[in-house]
Amino acid sequence: MQKTRAIVSIAWVLFWILMIFTSVQEYLRDHQHGLWKPVLWETTSALTGTMLLLMQRRATRKYDAWIATPLRWFLRQLAWLPAYWILFVPLAFGMRHAVYRLMGEVYTHDSWSRVFLYEDIKMTLFFSLFAAITFGVLSFHAMLDERVRVESATASLRQAQILRLSQQMQPHFLFNALNTISSLMHRDLARADSMLMQLSEVLRATLEVNARPLVPLQTELRIVRGYAALMGERFADRVSISWEIDDAALACEVPVMSMQPLLENVFKHTVERRRAPIAIHVSALLQQGTLLLRVQDNGGTLAHAGAVPGTSAASTAASAETADRTDTAKAMAGGISLRNLHERLAGLYGGRATLELRQLSPAGVLAEIRLPCAS
Repeated sequence: MQKTRAIVSIAWVLFWILMIFTSVQEYLRDHQHGLWKPVLWETTSALTGTMLLLMQRRATRKYDAWIATPLRWFLRQLAWLPAYWILFVPLAFGMRHAVYRLMGEVYTHDSWSRVFLYEDIKMTLFFSLFAAITFGVLSFHAMLDERVRVESATASLRQAQILRLSQQMQPHFLFNALNTISSLMHRDLARADSMLMQLSEVLRATLEVNARPLVPLQTELRIVRGYAALMGERFADRVSISWEIDDAALACEVPVMSMQPLLENVFKHTVERRRAPIAIHVSALLQQGTLLLRVQDNGGTLAHAGAVPGTSAASTAASAETADRTDTAKAMAGGISLRNLHERLAGLYGGRATLELRQLSPAGVLAEIRLPCAS
């Protein structure tokens, strides 16, 4: 609003400068001296008009909320028109007479009745123009305020949905971890105890992020490493995990518990179903402002490779590729974790983030998340 006031004030000053310049030009057609006279005429009109406008604006500002009902607002403004009719001539012409007297001259003009008629017609036009401009400015700012309120409400709703999805992840993760520990209690108490210690570390990290939808990658990696250590205890005889973390990526913000579902997917669909040793590679790389989060194994299989629907910004070029992506979604996104991650990525980034699952040759699956990183 302050910027608009400044613009209107500048436009108002420029308008009266133009009026003075025009009046001077017309005066010079018939006179060679006394340029102060047209300057005085327009200056007194400007001062009187400005004073009346400020009085009107100050008195009617409390009715700005009526802008949604234009007729009611204009009627309230119209109540000030008689003040222009009554006050403009005495004030403006009074100043002119006073200055002329100081200059030793007499200010001559038409009869007062003709002066009032002429000036009141000008003031009516002037008043109407000012009311229309004021209405336009107030309507514009009301529209901007409404847009801000709508965007704020939409952002709050989206934030609430993302927080809800984030909070759903933690009970799901805890449930799976406790089931894993429970399965070891009667077979290997020492390993079950070790897993409980790892679980406590993961829970400590998740408590630190509280209800935040986004956390630095460094914080997210604490959760992922804790989960990896937890599952590594359970499948110590047939799984190995390697890490490749770009230090430049650690400050990038990522959705909380975004990498853990990818790692969990490998254990659920590959490690638990195979007796052969499985090698898992976890990486986080920063490439030209894009953060690449990858979880890769050497034993998983996909019926078809493609992107999980709804998270990729790229359009599908062929119907065959569309079918592949649909099959991938059925095969890999049916669980709570990936479905949850899919919805959170869409809510946080729209089409700027992707979640993709690709079949590797001769065996293995690559799960990759691409996120913008502004750090």
